[in-house]
This record gives sequence, C-alpha cells and structure tokens, in this order.
Amino acid sequence: MSQTARTRPEGSEQALSEAYDTALLDLDGVVYAGGNAIAHAVESLGTARSGGMHLAYVTNNALRTPDAVAEHLGELGIPTDAGDVITSAQAAARLISEQVPAGARVLVIGGEGLRVALRERGLEPVESADDDPVAVVQGYGGPDLRWARFAEACYAIARGVPWFASNTDLTIPSARGIAPGNGAAVEVVRIATGAEPQVAGKPLPPMHRETILRTGAKRPLVVGDRLDTDIEGAFNGEVDSLLVLTGVTDGAQLLAAPPQHRPTYVDADLRGLLTGQPAIGQEGDGFRCGGWTATAGSERLELAGEGEALDGLRALCAAAWTAAGDGTCALDGAKALARLGL
Repeated sequence: MSQTARTRPEGSEQALSEAYDTALLDLDGVVYAGGNAIAHAVESLGTARSGGMHLAYVTNNALRTPDAVAEHLGELGIPTDAGDVITSAQAAARLISEQVPAGARVLVIGGEGLRVALRERGLEPVESADDDPVAVVQGYGGPDLRWARFAEACYAIARGVPWFASNTDLTIPSARGIAPGNGAAVEVVRIATGAEPQVAGKPLPPMHRETILRTGAKRPLVVGDRLDTDIEGAFNGEVDSLLVLTGVTDGAQLLAAPPQHRPTYVDADLRGLLTGQPAIGQEGDGFRCGGWTATAGSERLELAGEGEALDGLRALCAAAWTAAGDGTCALDGAKALARLGL
C-alpha cells in the first residue's frame, strides 16, 4: 500500500477473506463489546476461517493474557488458540527486553497480561518502586485499578527509571458505553511526572512488528473500529485495512479523517469480510457508489440518489477525502449523513 493520501475507499471483486491470507482483528468494538459478541461476528468469523483465512486477534488491551482471551472467544463460539492472540502487553515486553538486561525487574502498573508477557521475555515483574526496578510498564488494569498504583509509577520515574506504556487509547468500549482507557491513566502519570513513555501498542511500529512475528502473515488485512489506532497502525505498517462501524467511529469522523486514518475498505460489521467491496466511480465532480452520487460543495458535502446507506457513505468518503487532499475535510456532512441514517 502506498503512503500517498487515499482519496476513496477501494473496491474488491474478491471477498476480502479470499483476497487476504490473514485478518488481524481488533477485539473491543469489532468482535465483542463489554464481553458480549457483536452481531454477526461469530458467524462471519467462522465462515472466513472455514474458507481458509487465518484469524489473529490483535488488541491494545493489556489486561488479559492470550490464554484468557482465547478462552473468552471460545465461549462466544469462536475457537481460538492462545498463539493467535497478540496483545500490546507482548509488544511492550519485547520492547523492554531489548533495552534492559535479561532477568531485570520491571515495575508493573496494570494487570496479569503484563506480568505474563514480561515473564515470557525473561523479565521479573515487581510491584513497588522500592523493589529496584530498571523499568516501569503501564497498561490497562481494569476499572478498579487503585490510584496508589499511579503514584508508585511516579516514584520510580522520578528516580530516573524509564517508562513504557502498552498503549495510549484514551477510551475503551464497554457494555454500558465508552469508558476511560489506558491512555487516560497514562495522562495521569505524564501530568504528575512530566515524563514521556515509550509506547508499544497500535498504531506504533512495535505492535505491528509483534503481530507479523507471531502470525507470519504475508498479505494481512487489519480489521478495526478505531481510526487512530487500528487504521493508523495499518497505514504505518503499509498494509490494507477494513473499518467496521460497530465501535467508536461514526460517519462524521470517517469523512473528516486525515490521510493516515483513511481505511482501504468500509463496512457495517464483520460480514464485510465475506463479500467484495463496491468500486467507486467518478462522474464529473461527483463520486458514485451504488445508487448514490456525492459531491463536495463550497460549504458542505452533497448527496443525491438512493440505495444502500453504506454505498452512500463510501461515495461521501470519496468526495470528502478528495476535497481534503493531504489534510482534513472541513465541509459539513451532517445533512448528507442524516439522509443515510448515519
């Protein structure tokens, strides 16, 4: 994939599950939300897997171990080996192991996923800044992580200990709505110390490297719901991506996406893996997809026609991204999106 600015979602004559050898799937907001499977996820993934696509699950959530994630997916009806789960905790542990001696102590601010990942790389997790750690690693520790843990990180960082973060997602989807993510907790420590962490998770290269090392993917497709982690991570890794609209991204955010946040494909949910993607044609100043034609006016995006809402959204993306070029589209798309019910 070229790093030049994408001006429209691409089409695919093949089903995406046939065009790519491996799906690198985000979990929260894509496969499940609040622990419950998202509609159509289980059936779609089962069909893609039976057709020969390798499924790997790539998550910035560092709380749970790969074994726990695989068990959860199995309970949802998605048989999964722990080796097919790649976490930001694993990426962070590898990053740390490349900078500290074997067997070194690392202060953990987070959950069991971080501790297991550190031990896998031959490092010793500790709980206190007084345990002489040579590094601090911070990851999502769940909603009950105590304030005192942040203070422990600050004590160590103030002594000059390097600080690592599994990821900096500000929010995380839950069954009740959007909740604070690890990025919000990282900001607490950043404000208190003035320090900057080395970050391992999506969208940064350590996570993509960890994923490719563990999956051996030759033609991967990143599948996610977040523009600033999943899609930007695919952009940084120079691989294609599918945005599904089952998580945190809405139509307005997609239309305003800067180049690094523009997905290769857009679909409603994971059923998009099992189908081709419609091509978007240009007609004069407009962009046509299905029964819709979108144009960029002087102040807002215009939409004419009728048909499937997703086709209208794809056409609007082409109009918005072309108008924005290497920047962010500032045209008002609210009326056009309202016509599509988005």
